[in-house]
Amino acid sequence: MKATLILGNGAVFHGQSIGATGDRVCEMVFNTSMTGYQEILTDPSYAGQGIVMSYPLIGNYGVNGADNESARPWAEAFVVRHLARRGSNFRCEGNLDTYLKQHNITGIEGVDTRAITRILRNQGTMNGMITCAEDFCIEDCLSKIRAYRVEGTVERVTRKAPQVCPAHGVQKLRVALMDYGVKENMVRCLQERGCQVTVYPAHTPVPADTTAEEILALKPDGVMLSNGPGDPADNVAIIAEVRKLYDSGLPIFAVCLGHQLMALATGAVTRKMRFGHRGANHPVKDLAAGRVFITSQNHGYVVTAESVDPAVAQVSHVNVNEGSVEGLRYQNGNVCTVQFHPEASPGPQDTEYLFDRFVSKMEGGAW
Repeated sequence: MKATLILGNGAVFHGQSIGATGDRVCEMVFNTSMTGYQEILTDPSYAGQGIVMSYPLIGNYGVNGADNESARPWAEAFVVRHLARRGSNFRCEGNLDTYLKQHNITGIEGVDTRAITRILRNQGTMNGMITCAEDFCIEDCLSKIRAYRVEGTVERVTRKAPQVCPAHGVQKLRVALMDYGVKENMVRCLQERGCQVTVYPAHTPVPADTTAEEILALKPDGVMLSNGPGDPADNVAIIAEVRKLYDSGLPIFAVCLGHQLMALATGAVTRKMRFGHRGANHPVKDLAAGRVFITSQNHGYVVTAESVDPAVAQVSHVNVNEGSVEGLRYQNGNVCTVQFHPEASPGPQDTEYLFDRFVSKMEGGAW
């Protein structure tokens, strides 16, 4: 079946339908990873977005149950140059096309994904639409595309009830993890270091926010703020609770959206990036160590360096490519946050040492 991708600037790409059929409008972003497509699809930070894979061959090792980073895929759409119809790997349990159909993800193949990536890089992230209709009115499609906005995503992706995840081996510590769209490997990285992890929903079914008072009453050894989707500034009530956690004096480690929420809670400002950072090959410099690490990233917003009060926090990590803020070390000595994903999945594990530092801090050591 034929399919068409229409971008918000009016560019049209014709290809073949993969996954679910029908119309799908979403924000189009690109990812430069060569592998890890299943982890990417199941990363809740992609809620409300369609993913353009710049690498031309996707699906060649199939899919399996072990590589999911959440209970289900969250991407709205998937755009590839060539989709392998059969997976070839000893871990393969199915093919990617069937997986997309099962989870109602609309896709298109046979389009020039590198040309699409260049458009998104040069003109910025924009909305788009995939349609399987033979006849369509471009102006009607563009009207729907321009009206779309990514919103309410944290409420969609967070757990509905707390979940206790036992430590692997001997339990040493208890961590309260706020789920704004957490990836499962973030939980595993803590479990493997002797932490019992209780994952709390950002919103309960009432709906209401899980309060800082509820968390602090259980006396955890530390708190982790997870990754997640959307504009961080939209989460006004959550930011207020994050401020209370900051004031508690507990050790706090925050990643991606959690990093942005902590910055907003302490007076800094975030802005939307031109095209964001999404991929498994982003160089980040740890300023204290003077070393560059290759990191996995997925974000479209960033904390602005000039808005960070030096009396509150100092920039600890920067992006080597364009100098944006990739981490903050707070002057109270208890809080460390990073924009990139130290848990990877997919991507390099170079920065897992940050989980070791978090454990050290909870045990009474230093960051």
